[in-house]
Amino acid sequence: MAIEKAPSTEKQDSPSASKDVVHLEAAGQQDEAEAERAEELERGGKSERKVKLKIDFFILPLLASIYFLAQMGRSDLGNAKVAGLDEDLNLTPDMYSNVAAIFYVGYLLFQLPGTLLLRKIGPANQFSAAMIGWGVVTVCTVKASAYGHMMAIRFLVGVTEAFIQGSILYLSFWYRYNELATRGAIIYSTSALAGSFNGILSYGVQRDLGGRNGWTAWQWIFFVEGLIPIIWAFAVLALLPSTPERVRFGFSEAEKKQIMTRSRASHNTGDGTIRPKLIIKLLLDPKFWMTTAINCGNHFCSNALQNFIPALLHESMGYTELQSQLMSVIVYAVTFVGILASCYTSDRLRLRGVVIMFDSALACVGLVLLLTITNNAGRFVAACITTAGVYPIVVICLTWTATNHPGYTYRASAAALINVFSQAVAIAGNKSYNDPPYYRKGLGASLGMVAMCGIVAGFLDWHLKRLNDKKRREQHTPEAEALRQMSIDEIGNKHPDFFFRY
Repeated sequence: MAIEKAPSTEKQDSPSASKDVVHLEAAGQQDEAEAERAEELERGGKSERKVKLKIDFFILPLLASIYFLAQMGRSDLGNAKVAGLDEDLNLTPDMYSNVAAIFYVGYLLFQLPGTLLLRKIGPANQFSAAMIGWGVVTVCTVKASAYGHMMAIRFLVGVTEAFIQGSILYLSFWYRYNELATRGAIIYSTSALAGSFNGILSYGVQRDLGGRNGWTAWQWIFFVEGLIPIIWAFAVLALLPSTPERVRFGFSEAEKKQIMTRSRASHNTGDGTIRPKLIIKLLLDPKFWMTTAINCGNHFCSNALQNFIPALLHESMGYTELQSQLMSVIVYAVTFVGILASCYTSDRLRLRGVVIMFDSALACVGLVLLLTITNNAGRFVAACITTAGVYPIVVICLTWTATNHPGYTYRASAAALINVFSQAVAIAGNKSYNDPPYYRKGLGASLGMVAMCGIVAGFLDWHLKRLNDKKRREQHTPEAEALRQMSIDEIGNKHPDFFFRY
């Protein structure tokens, strides 16, 4: 009997089944490749975070300390006034205003060379030499016995401090655009801490050292605050990294390469060549003048307040000299929080103009209250509101300037010149506070200038958006292709692949 072969139960491979298998294998390989890329990106992200934290560790504390001491050297005049400087040297209100203002003359005259030379001299060398310079001059204030002496000394303090004002430019060597405002806030918020520390130090000096060794309290204030930067300058010289291209210690070779990649992403080339033609182009750029207008309006108010806050507390609110020194600590503590909060928000949301508009509005509210309220407690709260609104604008405006002016000459010139013009306006700001005890003329002028900051910031925000839209539309035109053959160092923000931050 023939046995019938049972039909096979094995399923034969069909062409369509083979294709499915190939497709699944390809999909599996693609998923595996994507997983590898994701893992690589995660490793890169972790590596970048580690590098960024190390940069923060090496740079931010030292740079913050430099700016902290510089702000102490700048604002100690206000505390010395409360401690009797103007009475001992027979300074009238106009004379004191001139002494406060002359600082900015020296400051603005040397700001441009001090910033442009930053790469040539090296940040560690330049910053430490400047600290020794203003420390020595401040100590010499002890021997001042006349109005002319104070004018000469404060001018020289301004000259030496001009050489540490490239801090935002220095930060731009190391950080990406969306990291700058927060880091700048950490540096510049020390101006508020310096004001607080000055108040505490001046209180202690006035209480415990006034009259010792034949020196008055204000002489001791200048001596102590001049000695500190001289000593600390040597730590800065030894520890501060100069530029990403010249990292001396603390980073592996792989980390140094990553630092260079980060630096290039922010349009840094490591080339310290100064191109005078770009300085001329900068001065013909309306966008530069708009950011300058914002900074000028803000400096008119902020720089005057740092010299007159203790006087406002003492003369118009009725606090004693010692109470005024302590109350100024609270004002600057609130300011410190305001700077950090505003700048963190600016980086987090990647918004500059909008945050400046908000801060301007806040400062205007504070100034209106200072002008209209007679109650001491209300005026004190108004002073806190004013400084919390005014001071963050400095940082955000400077980082906005740095991000929108790529290339070394363009960025360094913009960073320097915006401060030059702002300090010139600050002289007028200090001069306007000459009607004690309420200083209504100065406060009224400050109100108008800060309101202008908000208006110009809103217009610039809108204007930059329009320019970006225009660049996108013209990406493939012959003109754009021709410009693309040149480097960003050569043509700055005219480059078709550079887009403005707003």
